[in-house]
Amino acid sequence: MIETRAGDPDQLSGRKRVFQLISDDVGKQHRHLFTWSPVAFGIGVGLYFSLKGEPAWEALAGAAFMVAFMWAFVLVRGYARSRGLIVVVWGVSLVISGLCVASFHSHRLAAPVLSYRYYGPIEGRVVAIDTSASQKPRLTLDQVNLSRVPPKRTPKHVRVSLHGPTLPIPIGLGDYVMTTGHLGPPSGPVEPGGFDFQRHLWFQQIGALGYTRNPVLRSMDAKQSSWGLALHRVRRSLSQGIQDRMSATEGPFAAAIVTGDRSSLDQNLLETLRASNLAHLLAISGLHMGLLTGAVFFIVRLMLSTVPKAAVRLPVQKIAAISALIAAILYLGISGANVATQRAFIMVSVMLLAICVERPALSLRAVAIAGLIILVLAPQSLVGPGFQMSFAATTALVAVFGYLRDRGTMLGLPRWMRGFVALLLSSFIAGAATAPFGAAHFNQLAHYGLLANLLSVPVMGFVVMPGALIAAVLTPLGGEYAGLWVMEQGLSWILGVSQFVANLDGSTSAIIAPNPWVLPLISLGGLTLCIWQGVGRVVGLVPIALACVLWVKQERPIVLIAESGRLIGILKNGVRGLNKPKGDGFAARVWLENDGDKSDQAQAAARSGFEANLLEVNLSGQRFGFNAANPDKIDEIAYCAEFDLVILPRVETELPNGCEGWTALDFKTHGSVAIYLENSKLRHENSRSRQGDRLWVAK
Repeated sequence: MIETRAGDPDQLSGRKRVFQLISDDVGKQHRHLFTWSPVAFGIGVGLYFSLKGEPAWEALAGAAFMVAFMWAFVLVRGYARSRGLIVVVWGVSLVISGLCVASFHSHRLAAPVLSYRYYGPIEGRVVAIDTSASQKPRLTLDQVNLSRVPPKRTPKHVRVSLHGPTLPIPIGLGDYVMTTGHLGPPSGPVEPGGFDFQRHLWFQQIGALGYTRNPVLRSMDAKQSSWGLALHRVRRSLSQGIQDRMSATEGPFAAAIVTGDRSSLDQNLLETLRASNLAHLLAISGLHMGLLTGAVFFIVRLMLSTVPKAAVRLPVQKIAAISALIAAILYLGISGANVATQRAFIMVSVMLLAICVERPALSLRAVAIAGLIILVLAPQSLVGPGFQMSFAATTALVAVFGYLRDRGTMLGLPRWMRGFVALLLSSFIAGAATAPFGAAHFNQLAHYGLLANLLSVPVMGFVVMPGALIAAVLTPLGGEYAGLWVMEQGLSWILGVSQFVANLDGSTSAIIAPNPWVLPLISLGGLTLCIWQGVGRVVGLVPIALACVLWVKQERPIVLIAESGRLIGILKNGVRGLNKPKGDGFAARVWLENDGDKSDQAQAAARSGFEANLLEVNLSGQRFGFNAANPDKIDEIAYCAEFDLVILPRVETELPNGCEGWTALDFKTHGSVAIYLENSKLRHENSRSRQGDRLWVAK
């Protein structure tokens, strides 16, 4: 063996080559720094949502002053001498800007939240109509009036599920209605560190949720001059017209992708689409907006190109882009302009406008601009699955196909094969990019999703969306049936594919909820792979690998206690047993999903052997007692003496001194509870401690 001593030319040249490689990579980033702008801004937004308390205005002002001082220093020093410093200052500025913008939006949308259980008259104006998870009609009201609740403490919006009889008088958007029902404040996470419903509803300014078993009466018709009402009527008319002219299965699907109305969709159909990884076809997002605008762009350009004088004298490509942009605006309005559609519209608009100014439409710069716009307008979207999945897919597709284009990889294939290879690659890349986010948010992984998308997405692009376009063009002439028939055939194929794939053995697997650091690490690694120029991008594999290790080693709480205090779940031999088969059903479903368990609540209760109102378990040498009996029958002092940890969800007072556990008062104040087994000792935390002192957390 030949030893290489320090100072040998070979070793020095090797070091020089490494440093030269790093230097070359850094040099390549100069023209691509802007694409990192939404990443830095997003870090600031993410930092805001991860804080345990609201940042003080003085701290934000101090941070802004620090940034201004840094820019002043750079200007005095001169650009040529401070390029590296400029990059650092620019990054810090964006991070602080993201933090400030998120804080601004949180305070701007502040609205009263109901602080107690309310039963009585409910009046308001209907601003949204949808369907709850239990397939019940649901109304969102503004201009709310609640008996005995002062106007200053009345929520700006309330959401009411209708469990009572349906009257023959239809209720539409803008109508003023009244009923009598139950309302309560939004619940906290069903387990510490879980999805924060209070934060989610805060940014929608919904301050109370509830239900009614009484009829809903219309007290006043909507104002005829309302643009929102007119647009809503057009959407409802389109949705009903589509469903009347198509079959009972394909009609609701078509209405969902054209108008955004998903109220008539069958729950079993939704589960089948999720199991085959085709549920994204229902959401009016980047795929639909891209397919529609792409079809309009192609048709307009083709028509103008066939006219010699127009092809020579007119900017055909720009006219096609403007036509596609107009179509996107119309589709935005007809589809209801929800958050996902707005995000898709912004992304498509940036790309079409790039064509108008003769810039590359499909570039990471265009994606970065769209990301910045969305984060500035709605910073809360960063923590939602829609934003994460859509930008993961778009960024990965643009980066990979840009890489292949620059190297002419596709040109080496026969022309007839390029389209098929592009389709295969795009389905694989989009599926791989969105898979970790889908698995983390929905606790499910579809194993045959690539197959389902390969068989369905082309049909959506070349049959369904063109059919919708044909129907829209021929509607004034009364020929919409032709376009709807085309749509129906395409949707029938897609539903057949979803049914086939969902029925395959092992089509899906349940996934355990990940560590909070998993998705940020995967995002950082994926962005490095896509945005960094040069061989240094392989460094992005490091955080992805670390995220995978954290995910695999993730441990679930040994005990979970619902916010009501009456549902207990104990993990034993890898599966969680529940103390009752009914009640707190939403919490039970989420717990089991986060465990990676496909069982339902009844199955989990049957395997536990627990009694609904009484439970005694030995956990790591500590005796754990749960008693939901009538509080008048409970001797708290004797119960505390018998057990190390007690749960008394019907006791409204604090526990005696020296007694460790929780009563109804504790659950009301601190929310759900998780107990972990660490080093043969029990550690517990509640949801409020994980949320921190935030604007949306009930005080």
